[in-house]
Parts: sequence; C-alpha cells; structure tokens
Amino acid sequence: MSEMYESEQQNKPSLSILAAVIPVIALILMLAYNVFIYGDDSLGGSNQFILLMGATVAAIVGAFNKVDFEYMVEEVSKNIKATTGPILILLMVGALAGTWLISGVIPTMIYYGLQILNPTIFLAACVVICAVISIATGSSWTTSATVGIALIGIAGALNIPLSMTAGAVLSGAYFGDKLSPMSDTTNLAPAMAGTDLFTHIRYMMITTVPTILVTLAVFIIIGLTRDTSGVIETDQILADIKASFTVSPWLFLVPVVVIGLIVKKTPPLIALLIGTLLAAVFALIFQPDLVQMIGGGKQLDVHTAYRGIIDSITTGIVIPTENETLKDLFEAGGMGGMLGTIWLIICAMVFGGVMDAIGALEAISKALLGLFKSTFGLFSSTVLSCVTLNVTASDQYLAIVVPGKMFAKAYRDKGLAPENLSRTLEDSGTVTSVLIPWNTCGAYHSGVLGVPVVDYFFYAMFNYLSPIMTLIFAAIGYKIRKIAK
Repeated sequence: MSEMYESEQQNKPSLSILAAVIPVIALILMLAYNVFIYGDDSLGGSNQFILLMGATVAAIVGAFNKVDFEYMVEEVSKNIKATTGPILILLMVGALAGTWLISGVIPTMIYYGLQILNPTIFLAACVVICAVISIATGSSWTTSATVGIALIGIAGALNIPLSMTAGAVLSGAYFGDKLSPMSDTTNLAPAMAGTDLFTHIRYMMITTVPTILVTLAVFIIIGLTRDTSGVIETDQILADIKASFTVSPWLFLVPVVVIGLIVKKTPPLIALLIGTLLAAVFALIFQPDLVQMIGGGKQLDVHTAYRGIIDSITTGIVIPTENETLKDLFEAGGMGGMLGTIWLIICAMVFGGVMDAIGALEAISKALLGLFKSTFGLFSSTVLSCVTLNVTASDQYLAIVVPGKMFAKAYRDKGLAPENLSRTLEDSGTVTSVLIPWNTCGAYHSGVLGVPVVDYFFYAMFNYLSPIMTLIFAAIGYKIRKIAK
C-alpha cells in the first residue's frame, strides 16, 4: 500500500494551497445551501449532484494548472474501483435485511429484546453490545448490518429516539473497530506509521478507554434522566409481532452463524451472502404463510416461494400490520433500498478522485503540516489533516494513508515514537468518517440504520470525542511516548 502511494505521488502535480481549497470551499457552500433547501431529503439525489459539481470545480482548477483531463478520469476510475467491495457489501446488506425480516429473524430479536432491555439502560446496553460484536468481528459495518438493525427496531418499539440509538450503536461499533486486531483500519494505521499491530492497540487504549467511559456515562445519564413514563406498553407490540410472525429462539441461529463466520475471518461479503441464503431457508420453514403472501400465490409452491424470497432480497417487502409502531419495523427495502447510498458513494469517489488527481489532497496535507511547530501542534495538524481528508476525499482509508505517509518523518524528527502517529490516525481518521454524510462510512451507516447523519451526529459521542481526547493528552503531555535511544 505504501509503495503504491509513493509511486502515485510522483505523478501528482504541484498545487498551491489556495488553489487546493477552492473546490473544498465551493463544495461546502453548495452542500450547505442544498441541505438548507432540502433538509433530510438532500440525500435523495441532490447531494449526489452537488458532489459532482464539486468535482467539476476541482477539474476546472486542475485544467488551469495543466492537469490532463484523461489523468483525472483515470484517478476517478481508480477511486470508484476501490469501492467495489463496499458497494457489493451494501447490496448484500440490503438483501440480508429483506430475508432477515421475512424469515422472522429481526422480529424475533425485537421480541426478545423488548423483554430484556430496560428503557433506562437501553442506550448504554447498545454501546456495550455493539462494542463486543465489533471487537469480535473487526467491523463496524458488519455490526451495524446485524445487531445495529435489530437495536434500531427495538428502540422504535420502546419509543426511544432513533437518533440516540444510532449514536449509541456507532459509538460501540467504532470502539470495537478501533481495537480489534481483525479490523482493516487497525492494521493499516500502524503500517503507515511504522509500528506493530499490538503496540498500536495497547497505546490506543490510553485514549480510547477514557473516551468510551465518558460515552457510557453520558448515555447512562440520558437513560436515568429521560422521562420513560410515556413509553408505550410492550404487551400489545409483543402480541402483534407474534400475530404476524412465528417467533422462535431457533431463528437466532442465523445471526450467530453470520457473526461466527466473521470471527473466523470469513470475508464479510461471503458471510453476508450465507446469512441471506440461510435466512431464506428459515423463512420457508418458519414463515411459509408470509412467503406465500409476498409471492402472491394461492398456495406455497415452488414458483410462489421463489418469487417471495427473491422479492424480499431485491425490491423489498412490507409486512401488513395495524400497529403503527411496528409499520416501519415491518418494512425492508432489499437491495433496491441501498441504491441511493451507492449513488452517493460513487459521486463522492468522483470528487475525491479529481481532488487526488489535481494534487489538492497532498497540498492540503502539506499546508496543515506546516502550520504548527510544537508537539501539540504536530498532533493538531494530524487530526486536522485526517478530518479534512474525510471531508474532501470521502474515504477513511485515504484519511489514514495520506497523513500517515506525510507525517511519519515529522514525528521521527521530533523524537516521537511511531505509535503516537498511528494512534492519532485512528483517533481522528477512522472514527470521524461516519460523521460526514458523503463519506463512504457516513453514507453506509446512515443507509443501513435508516437514520441521517445530521440526526445521529450529536449522539455519536465516541466518534467526535476521540480526536478531542487525543488532543487533550497531547496538550498535557500525558503518555506521549518518545523514540527509545
């Protein structure tokens, strides 16, 4: 990865910082106005077009600086190609959500979750549950697509705001994603900084543990102080779930198998495909009447079963219910429901690809590196660089790779051990990606959980407290490891 990065940098044009920030400023202004006009509906297509307009501004800047148009297109092509895996995973998550609904997996999780999870401790429990799953799987994406969806469903039934729940889910998911040795970003950050994996993980604990403890404390306080007297009675909800689905503990086998496959380092795409197909089989076993209804046949034969399963996987399904609370929970968009998110990712990659091609990303990183001379300034410039790249390049991997290569020498020159850099890359590059609506991570999680980034932003406390915590430790000089002589 680092060799590829260095060879590509040799071909990048030299761009002034003023020229580099023109597309960024233009994009931010256009997005701000667009969100003002469209509100939450801005992700329906208008933001995607604005990203393309931002790419157009970047291309014009590149043209004025003698950057070949074909080269810009080539970089865009590379960027989009790099998102092939995430796009396929998104499609498979949509398929999985459909079969997990028609098979009764999600309703069963909600059914038992309503009886176990008390509203007072629900948000804190979301953080802990998602942290455990994410550490085990090494993936915040898988955590959102499995237990995250179920917890959102339970929250809706308990009348707990989905924005709070999504924030708690993502806080736990990214805590685990940061610390799991199976996480790709946890392996990438030390590779870029020049340290080993387990030194990196141990050093991250210094800032990560206090951050998650603060996050948990805040969610516990919210649960204790929030008025739960108006929470709806769950008895009717439980009865309506049982009226629509066959609820059985055996259905938990499906998510257990998927999580087990991920723990065994099965590629997520394969694990999600197996989870989708297994849920389809369970749908035929446990919910034959529902499959027949979705399939539109008078009886459950091969053709009706096929149509019912395929519809749940591709175009989405709606399970009829008179309970208003359950209506949103009994809908799944299938693969088609993920197309808007995929559209957003592709447009974001167009903008990031052009910015990379014209040398804007490198110019911005160099400018940030030159802003500060002190140790605290070096940490601050690293954080700013990671966040800026998450905003401009729309990809958390670039937000780790580019600053990692740009700042490695600066940390060495100041006598700072490489784990200082690797920890800062994770504390700011990995976790803030989900806070940017057009970033691949923000688009993915908001699409999977069904909660816009602007809604869960404030409650994703772990994600925005992490860079703050790393700067606090840098400011007081606590546990800033020097290079051993």
